[in-house]
Amino acid sequence: MTDIAPTAPFWRTTPLHKMTPEQWESLCDGCAKCCLVKLIDSETEALSFTNVACHLLDTQSCRCQDYQNRQIRVPDCVRLTPDTLDSLDWMPSTCAYRLVRDGQDLPQWHPLVSGDPNSVRDAGISAHGRIVSEAGVEDADLEAHIVTWAG
Repeated sequence: MTDIAPTAPFWRTTPLHKMTPEQWESLCDGCAKCCLVKLIDSETEALSFTNVACHLLDTQSCRCQDYQNRQIRVPDCVRLTPDTLDSLDWMPSTCAYRLVRDGQDLPQWHPLVSGDPNSVRDAGISAHGRIVSEAGVEDADLEAHIVTWAG
């Protein structure tokens, strides 16, 4: 009887720029942190995150309500690609795209590892339960929504 070696998961063997669209999309853990409003201090250029989410984000599921048309409906929505990833230094440190790019493995709470789409929420990594829609927040009030979450 011969032993069959387990196949390594695609994120360990496939460079980001060679992933299929399905593989690429599955890397997103659904934390929704990339969909939060960010503020840049005009004097120091310091970046601050808020708990205010894009109006297209479903704050319960932490998924875009119109993913296919998001860039039409929200012109400054960033389209994450292997080419744009390097310029997006504000992506969370827990972001699977950053981890894979940097040669790190996915954490145990990532849905691809755990097999559970709620594991990111259960681990406290997700923005779920901590965010509000920008539809209910005036621009002048954004500074009151600055947060300092880990990751």
